[in-house]
Amino acid sequence: MMKKIIITGLALMASVCAAAGDEAPRRIVSYNLCADQLLLALADPDQIAGLSPYARDASLSVMAAQAQKYPRLGWDTEYVIGLSPDLVLTGPTDRPTRAILDASGLRVVQIDLVSDLSQAEQQIRDIAKLVGHPERGEALVRQLANAERNLAASALKPPRTASVIERGGYSEGTASLVTAMLDIAGLRPLPGAPGGFGGYISMETLLTEGPDILVLRDVPADAGDQSALFITHPALKAKYGTNRRIEFASRYSLCGGPALVQGLNTLRESLARLHL
Repeated sequence: MMKKIIITGLALMASVCAAAGDEAPRRIVSYNLCADQLLLALADPDQIAGLSPYARDASLSVMAAQAQKYPRLGWDTEYVIGLSPDLVLTGPTDRPTRAILDASGLRVVQIDLVSDLSQAEQQIRDIAKLVGHPERGEALVRQLANAERNLAASALKPPRTASVIERGGYSEGTASLVTAMLDIAGLRPLPGAPGGFGGYISMETLLTEGPDILVLRDVPADAGDQSALFITHPALKAKYGTNRRIEFASRYSLCGGPALVQGLNTLRESLARLHL
């Protein structure tokens, strides 16, 4: 039985690789949305034995189309064990699943969330090395760096204020990947904006003391429920017309890797449509 290796963060990736030897894993299973996308970008197709239940969801993953040809996992860990993987990738919230997989003796690596571009670059390099293709990691890092440079060249000058609003008035906080992306674009949080991972902003605040630009996440087609009514409210639309709003799908900032590259490029295109 393979020696059990418990990893608590990407900072320990190098020790994982050393413990496992130089041979790249041949059967990799992902239980994590971000790991799905990194595997699809960095691993050989025949290395991927299965992807998470979210891998084919285009509202969450920019690699949903590429994921269609791979087995889709359920939450039954017995099925995963039956696939005989030599590497299983999990997320920081998969604690019950992680405990079962650890107990089985499988090699398990945790993929942590990233909140800025430097973390995203390091994560790409770590996963590329882990799956045996460091050169692909460097190529993806170059794509990410190019997308960042292109967005920075198109950044708003002087910088403007922006709030990222989701259904029900939830706003992404300062310690988030989307805030880091907006910063490159010349968009800064409002003074007093929710910190950390986020919080709620009232409709009254947006209408009276709101930002220069409203960044809307996953706008529904109609107000089918109370939380959808907030983000589609006529007063909000009246204040933030097409020249003061950016619609930015959440799939672009849930993960690093390919999602982040596409997100930076999409944000650059969105800036070009603003008329301030």
